[in-house]
Amino acid sequence: MGGLYAGEAAGSVILVSGLIGGGAAWLTGRAIAKSWGSPWQVVAAMLPLAAAARFIHFALFQGQLLSPPSYACDTAIFIAIALFSWRATRSAQMVRQYPWLYARSGPLSWRKIGEEN
Repeated sequence: MGGLYAGEAAGSVILVSGLIGGGAAWLTGRAIAKSWGSPWQVVAAMLPLAAAARFIHFALFQGQLLSPPSYACDTAIFIAIALFSWRATRSAQMVRQYPWLYARSGPLSWRKIGEEN
């Protein structure tokens, strides 16, 4: 798979980094949002998740364990997925918890009731 995942099959990268790691990132972002955590907590939680993904690549698919480009790519993918999940959950949370104050203005945003924007 080129320079990022050198020596690893595309199927294993999609399985581990896409499905398993991406699913874990989505659930982590949602859990942090439900506990009213900040986006910085989401970013911090993705660092060990990316390390765990690298270990799975190494243990199951003979990938390189200490590969900074692969770790950075996994981390960036997981952060993007987790922050998207965090924002979607937070948006639903604000509208559900404060229905007299906020209305939904999109899948990732809310607005004050009475404001036109």
